[in-house]
Amino acid sequence: MLIRYFDHAATTAVKEEVLKEMLPYFSINYGNASSMYSLGRQSKKAIENAREQVANAIGCSPKEVYFTGCGSESDNLAIKGIAYANKSKGNHIITSKIEHPAILNTCKSLEKEGFVVTYLNVDENGIVSLEDLKNAITDKTILISIMFANNEIGTIQPIKEIGEIAKAKQIYFHTDAVQAVGNVKINVKKLGIDLLSMSAHKFYGPKGVGALYVREGIDFNKLQDGGHQEKNKRAGTENVAGIVGLGKAIELAYKNIDEYNKKLTDLRDYYISQVEDRIPEIKVNGDRNNRLPGNANISFKYIEGEALLLNLDMKGICASSGSACSTGSLNPSHVLVAIGLPHEIAHGALRITFGDENTKDDVDYLVDNLVEIVGRLRNM
Repeated sequence: MLIRYFDHAATTAVKEEVLKEMLPYFSINYGNASSMYSLGRQSKKAIENAREQVANAIGCSPKEVYFTGCGSESDNLAIKGIAYANKSKGNHIITSKIEHPAILNTCKSLEKEGFVVTYLNVDENGIVSLEDLKNAITDKTILISIMFANNEIGTIQPIKEIGEIAKAKQIYFHTDAVQAVGNVKINVKKLGIDLLSMSAHKFYGPKGVGALYVREGIDFNKLQDGGHQEKNKRAGTENVAGIVGLGKAIELAYKNIDEYNKKLTDLRDYYISQVEDRIPEIKVNGDRNNRLPGNANISFKYIEGEALLLNLDMKGICASSGSACSTGSLNPSHVLVAIGLPHEIAHGALRITFGDENTKDDVDYLVDNLVEIVGRLRNM
């Protein structure tokens, strides 16, 4: 059976060009980057080249880029690193109710250690209120962490305005940009971002490697003890092949981003229009325009998302009912609840996220099957 993949927010396939760049660092240029001999220096050079590729993509200096094991580690390092380094100045952190679990659970962990966290509400489209943000700031606030774009409903936040508010109050601003990198043009300096998290497998790079941008001059604590790697901020022998893959993937992503975004936006809008025309009793979740180009989150009333996913899987269609990190939970998506959806409608949500390999024919196949499956499930 031909597999039709519509879950690019969960992960993407490694591009051939990326894999080709990575392969020598598994078996030929396999030296430890901390070694003094030439084989080790080759690995060190490859890591620094990848650092430059990341810096060029997001508008920062290479020395402001730190490599990690994933987006979740980058989030932890950013939030806990800033919290621990600045606890003498204050103990208050501001975030939102629709963040990824990597943010929410990190904040909950810090609350157990005496930190105070404000979780901002969002409107029906998943946008934080700038006024609510301003009102939440106290003289103890040390960090604002608001995601760039939501992983479930695709909503893009007013990042530049948040950065301006943070800067005016001399508060650090971190953004989880795991979903945004590769999909949105980002210049951290122009947007006023102090720290930014990313993960390679969201933009056609390998799993198991991420990066964290930290503006020069910001001190943050390391979270694990060991060697001196990553400027003494992230101990452990570097995943050279993975880092090389991240660098190549982000370079490719921003080389063709306008063309890529137009393709995904066209597919997304065509899909939404077809569903609206052919299936009654549906609701598009998130902002209709201010969203990631490839994201379409639609609730199908009177059915369970899990049943919909299983039936789609039998047709060779890969999709999601929400965040991949929440799979297995019987509770409705915290994001959909936060934007005000009743539980019964939140349970019927289907997240479709388009990618490079998708075509209009794929969308037609998806919608044809949705029409049949939704009708059958509702009749049951």
